[in-house]
Amino acid sequence: MKYIVLVPDGAADLPVEKYGGSTPLKAAETPNMDFLARMGQCGTAVTIPEGLSAGSDVANCSILGYDPRLYYSGRGPLEAASMGIKLGPEDVAFRCNLVSEEDGVLVDFSAGHISSQEAGELIAFLDEHLGDDGTSFYAGVSYRHLLVLEGNRFLKTVCIPPHDVVGSRLDYISPRGEGAEELLALMKASRPLLRDHPINKARLEQGKKPANLIWPWGQGKTPVLPTIPEKYGIEGSIITAVDLLKGLGVLAGLEKVQVPGATGYHDTDYKAKALYAVRSLYRRDLVYVHVEAPDEAGHEGDWEAKVAALENFDRLIVGTLLNEISRLSEDFRFLLLPDHLTPLEVRTHVAAPVPFALYGLDMIPDAGSSFDEDGVLSGSFLDYPGWQLLDLAISSGS
Repeated sequence: MKYIVLVPDGAADLPVEKYGGSTPLKAAETPNMDFLARMGQCGTAVTIPEGLSAGSDVANCSILGYDPRLYYSGRGPLEAASMGIKLGPEDVAFRCNLVSEEDGVLVDFSAGHISSQEAGELIAFLDEHLGDDGTSFYAGVSYRHLLVLEGNRFLKTVCIPPHDVVGSRLDYISPRGEGAEELLALMKASRPLLRDHPINKARLEQGKKPANLIWPWGQGKTPVLPTIPEKYGIEGSIITAVDLLKGLGVLAGLEKVQVPGATGYHDTDYKAKALYAVRSLYRRDLVYVHVEAPDEAGHEGDWEAKVAALENFDRLIVGTLLNEISRLSEDFRFLLLPDHLTPLEVRTHVAAPVPFALYGLDMIPDAGSSFDEDGVLSGSFLDYPGWQLLDLAISSGS
């Protein structure tokens, strides 16, 4: 049996009045995802348990089969696992964004989607000047980096995800609580170092937003997860451009598959992800394919970009895998769902049930009509626990 888990990040949305109360999923041409819903079994799933933040970390923890209420410990340690960074018993790992601020206002959580090359040089520069025995910076992808601090007190610091508060004054959204004073001192120290760096001077000359402040958040310590090989007796891989997803995959016992051209943005190489997924399935039983582009479009409030991302996902990833799977096996399961909502009019993550579809040749279709927020409501499952979906997919295929 082969298992294909497909996650278009943030694909689900709320009705947009400007577009006649439609959503990008309803408006997009997605014949392949609609096929999975119509010919399989579908419904809605709860990927964000009540009381937890509506983030990709929590939601993908659910989709990988782990109840976040038991296993989730923060975004930072997941990204550390992806980078191969071993945290000590007193280490706390933070996601550390490079952001843009102007006159005391957070204006961009991604520093204009700064390139990995530019950001890597800036992070190395910060580590050289601000790092010490208890403080380390590690470069990731684009604006997404890691800060590791020594001290359990930082677990109690209240930090706000920057993508949730774009346009807010720093005075109102900065870290607070135990450990906040030290974090604020690091943030303050980063300002002149970044402001005066040649990379940011060049970005300003080019009309780009500067990466002129660090923003730590999503801290935690390394969780201990029962791996997918241990739980199900199968081997798998994960395909994503996002470090936190790679880290989750590593902790779940999946192989990270590096795909050339996978960027975590609108320009990602969808077809390459699909082809590498096919190649992986020749050697393994499960592949988890995650695409960030719909989520980025949601954060940007860009209807056209989100519709385009969904159509690219449908045609180049779902379509390619549907065409190729029969060459591998007649026994397979597709599990398709976004991890969470990223509504265009909210421009951040929302905790609400997401549509899902489960398809295999031997499955009896239910009444689901299409893969969108309403088309799955006539399916067999409503508000199904997201962390039990992988169990459902694997048990139905055994």
